[in-house]
Amino acid sequence: MAQIRVLGGDGMGGAPWWKLAVPLAFVVIVLIFVVTTWFQVDSDAVGVVTRFGRYDRTESPGLHWKLPLGIEAVSIVPVRHVHKMEFGFRTAALSPERTRYDERNYPAESLMLTGDLNAAEVEWIVQYRISDPKKFLFQVRDPENTLRDLSRAVMSAVVGDHSVLEVLTEGRREVNQEAHDQLQRLVDLYEMGLSIDTVQLQGVDPPEKVRASFNDVNQAEQERVRTSNEAWQEYNKTIPLAEGEAQKLKQQAEGYAIDRVNRATGESQRFLAVLAEYQKAPEVTRRRLWLETMARVLPKLARKVIVDEDVKGLLPLPLGTGLPAEGGK
Repeated sequence: MAQIRVLGGDGMGGAPWWKLAVPLAFVVIVLIFVVTTWFQVDSDAVGVVTRFGRYDRTESPGLHWKLPLGIEAVSIVPVRHVHKMEFGFRTAALSPERTRYDERNYPAESLMLTGDLNAAEVEWIVQYRISDPKKFLFQVRDPENTLRDLSRAVMSAVVGDHSVLEVLTEGRREVNQEAHDQLQRLVDLYEMGLSIDTVQLQGVDPPEKVRASFNDVNQAEQERVRTSNEAWQEYNKTIPLAEGEAQKLKQQAEGYAIDRVNRATGESQRFLAVLAEYQKAPEVTRRRLWLETMARVLPKLARKVIVDEDVKGLLPLPLGTGLPAEGGK
């Protein structure tokens, strides 16, 4: 009977398998060591390094090293990226051609009560940045959900301080600013490491059941405002014109009064001067006055006939000739 001989190693005359496993394990350990030692931080982020779960340092963008085998861990935080939260609506698909929104409603977020006890569906967005990565990672357990809860509370409070027409029309900018300031104040109070860029109202509408009636009321209010503005415009155009005309007539009357007074004053002074001369030489003054009067009256007469005062009668003129009789003057 033939004998079977058992060869060493793999039965094919090679080295034992455990002799190959040692270098392979060494290579794997080296690869793990290398992979877990170096890390890359993108240009819009920073790397927060923790050692055994405790914060150690913050690394800037670039290639860095850390202690391997889980001794140090790295969390990449995008500090230059602008994050956005949507309230009352959700964006389903974002594309350059057309943005598509989710058709579902979110009444738990959007339905609010205004200051004049009207209900409104408010949609808004919050844009923010991570300003302090250490606080963002370690100060609050869930900073994003905390920010969402704070945003809802702040917007509800701000909308409750304004009337529904203010929120719908001219008060939107004031609502945005107040909500931004209050939200930033709360974020700083909780040390969340966030910076609020903008709080922007997207859409404010009455509830679906009363939307038609509310639109009628809003249209009537706009008509009232338009009519009031037109009335004030007509008032501002008519009243200054009337005031200007009255001022013109008043100035004309005052000028006429001053002219009449000056003329009367001049006439009276002239009369007094003539009286003084008359009292000095009555006959001369009387003749001078008569001559001055004749000089003013005679040029106005079309035909003049001068007759000697000693003539008792006028000679008869021949009829039909138009010439004086012979020997007449």
